[in-house]
Amino acid sequence: MRIEEIIRKKRDGGELNTAEITRFVSALADDSLPREQASALAMAIFFRSMTEEEISALTLAMAQSGEVIDWTDENLPGPIVDKHSTGGVGDKVSFALAPIAAACGCFTPMISGRGLGHSGGTLDKIEAIPGYRVQPDIAEFKRVVKEVGCAIIGQTGELAPADRRLYAIRDITATVESIPLITASILSKKIAAGNHALVMDIKTGSGAFMPSLEAAKNLAESIVATGNKANLKTRALVTDMSEPLGLTAGNALEIDEIVNYLTNKHRERRLDVVVQSLCVEMLTMTGIEKDEKTAQVRVEDAITSGRAAEVFAQMVSALGGPADFMEKYETYLPKAKYSAPVPPGEEGYLSSINTRRIGMAIVDLGGGRQRVDDTLDLSVGYTDIARSGAKVGKDQPLAIAHAASEEALQQAVKAYAGACVISESKPENRPLIYESIC
Repeated sequence: MRIEEIIRKKRDGGELNTAEITRFVSALADDSLPREQASALAMAIFFRSMTEEEISALTLAMAQSGEVIDWTDENLPGPIVDKHSTGGVGDKVSFALAPIAAACGCFTPMISGRGLGHSGGTLDKIEAIPGYRVQPDIAEFKRVVKEVGCAIIGQTGELAPADRRLYAIRDITATVESIPLITASILSKKIAAGNHALVMDIKTGSGAFMPSLEAAKNLAESIVATGNKANLKTRALVTDMSEPLGLTAGNALEIDEIVNYLTNKHRERRLDVVVQSLCVEMLTMTGIEKDEKTAQVRVEDAITSGRAAEVFAQMVSALGGPADFMEKYETYLPKAKYSAPVPPGEEGYLSSINTRRIGMAIVDLGGGRQRVDDTLDLSVGYTDIARSGAKVGKDQPLAIAHAASEEALQQAVKAYAGACVISESKPENRPLIYESIC
């Protein structure tokens, strides 16, 4: 079965059968498929899409392209449940949610990815912590999950290797937004990790890969349907990404914010609502709590009691990071040499933000990839981000830019200001959570 014939069939709108999909995935997994052919089929899928049967076949083939973790022998005293986000700018939810869920009795083996396009990557962010191993072997991964309750890692050589290669190709071929490819990529990793349940955070808005609410709902329905078909109990929340989530955007800067969140020093409202809403879904869908009200109380207590912060510290230490990271995080995280406020062009209310442009500004600073093999500057980005509707002016900047050089700093300031619209009147509030799909 020749790969070029499979590409031609999908290019012309045909439906691929299981054998053809398995052939493509096998060639991806053993690295025998030339990048050109992988890119061509990804583009054909982007334009021609896939049926539910094709998506299910692709998902299972990629999940089974490597080892599938079996947790049976570990006798874990709680459900194995994970969360995944379609990403955006400033999306740091995983770092709060995983330890909170673990503190509430869940076991969360979280396999995450690197940045895609304008969206920052969970692995890139956690690597701002010196020594943290994002690719432990499966035995260590299982040990940390069992002992700590959660582990945030990347795809190892054993888990879903076909997806790991396709994931990198999508980032540089403008095929990131394909619903079939997103669905298969996310679910293949979650199935390979041995999860029993999954909560999805599907972003919509100017900083999301699915800017329109309709497209975001279509993706949520695709993931929920495919996950449930594969015996992975799946729910999804469609949430807003019309502005950066939280007060920071940029790898190390977001970890700094998460430490403050988990230690209850400062919890930005929008970030807090998304984190807690997803945690509540995890607790109710797995039966740890019977209803949303009691689940909400349990989640809040996990944060305010300090248990979630302790779990995060234990995870960092168990995976090679500093044992005293939570106490001395400011000394461990890399810092940019230059910083400056981003002044608005005029006084008024921050009316709207082109969040994708802000994500691309971070890429231009060196905080995201333009090529697969790019080395990132983990220190750059933005802090003190003004919320939509905030009054801005001479004494209230739009954000603080952080860069490695004066020239880059000037460009970062200009890029951020150019992504914002100022108006005389305060804009109407947008919903933060649009819909729940199960």
